Formats: sequence, structure tokens, C-alpha cells
Amino acid sequence: MKRLLSYFTKFEWGLLLTSMAVTVASHFLSGSEGLLSLIASLIGALALMLVAKGNPLGQALCIVFGILYAIISYSYAYYGEMLTYVGMTVPMAVIALAAWLKNPYGEGHAEVRVARLTRWDAILLPSLAAAVTVIFYFTLEAFGTANLLPSTISVTTSFVAVYLTFRRSPFYALGYAANDIVLIVLWTLAALEDPSYLSVIVCFSMFLVNDLYGFVNWCRMKKKQKD
Repeated sequence: MKRLLSYFTKFEWGLLLTSMAVTVASHFLSGSEGLLSLIASLIGALALMLVAKGNPLGQALCIVFGILYAIISYSYAYYGEMLTYVGMTVPMAVIALAAWLKNPYGEGHAEVRVARLTRWDAILLPSLAAAVTVIFYFTLEAFGTANLLPSTISVTTSFVAVYLTFRRSPFYALGYAANDIVLIVLWTLAALEDPSYLSVIVCFSMFLVNDLYGFVNWCRMKKKQKD
């Protein structure tokens, strides 16, 4: 128990518990009856903190969160989000988990080794992101996706984030931060019609804070691993 408590710093415990408390409070204050969205949000908050620590368990929880979020997105006809998570985010999270497990930082450490992006990544990432954007735009349009443009942008930012996660780059966190901003916009539009989705907005607002911290901590990890 003592080892578990000391795994996170005081700041990290504060951020994690605050994220969970705010998420729970917003869920009940908004009158939301969707227990699934609350569970997904709490799992997501824990997953992000573990990922910020470079812990592979965080990637495993991201897979669980992705499945739950896809179900929630389907309920509001955000087929873009659903297709993104089912067809791209969750499968790539599985691949990223495998990559993280194969690249630990030292023996007995629940921490992934931070990697540097290559020139090949600088060519491949924009090319793949552009292709994903075009393909999903027309796919989502065919499905009659609500709020098509932000939904498409969400696909793009999500792809960039999962690619960088797989490549074990600190910039994964900035990719997810950009995705969080897009998702806040998307669910704000949803909340204008159904106030119960306010809790989802709060959820991604807290995710944004956590992802920004993730970038800071991964930069620390990178420096520590070089020393």
C-alpha cells in the first residue's frame, strides 16, 4: 500500500483526485443519468495519469476507455468518434501497448523508454494524417455524422496522438491536448441540445489539463533517461 501511495507525487495525486472529484460532481450536477459516461471518465482520468508516468497499464486502460467512449459516441450519433475509436484509436492503443511492453526503461521499471522521432516520421505522419482526414471526411459524411467538420478534425488529431504514442514521443501529449480541445467543442454542441452532456465537457477539460502535464512529465523522463 505504501509503495502504491508513493508511486504518484503529491502533485500527481492532487491532479488525479481533483480530476475525479470534478468529474463526479459535474456528472450529478448536470443531472446526467448516463452511468457509463461517469465510469468511462474515471477510467480515463486514471489512464491519463498512468500514461503521463509512462506506465504501460495506462495504455491498457486507454483501450477500455476507448471502447466505452465509442458506445457513448454512438448514443449521440457522433459516428465519427465511434468509428475513430473502434476502427483506429483502440486498435492502435493495442499496438502501442505492445510497443511499450517491448521497450521498458530498465528492468523492473513500469516505465516505457522515451524515443526520438526520425526524419521518416516527419514524412510519414503528415502523409498518413492527410490520408486519414480525407478518407474519414467522406466516410463520416456518408454516415450523416453530426457536426461533420469538427468530427473530422477530431479524427485527425486523434490519429496524430495515437501515432506519436506508438512512437513513444513526448509530443503524444500535445496531440491528445489538441484532440481534447476539439472534443470540448463537439460535446459543447451536443450539450446545447442535451444538458446531460455537460459532464462529458468537464471530463475532457480535465483530460486537457492531464495531457498538458503528461507532456511536461515525459520531457522530464526523457532527460532522466539520458542521464
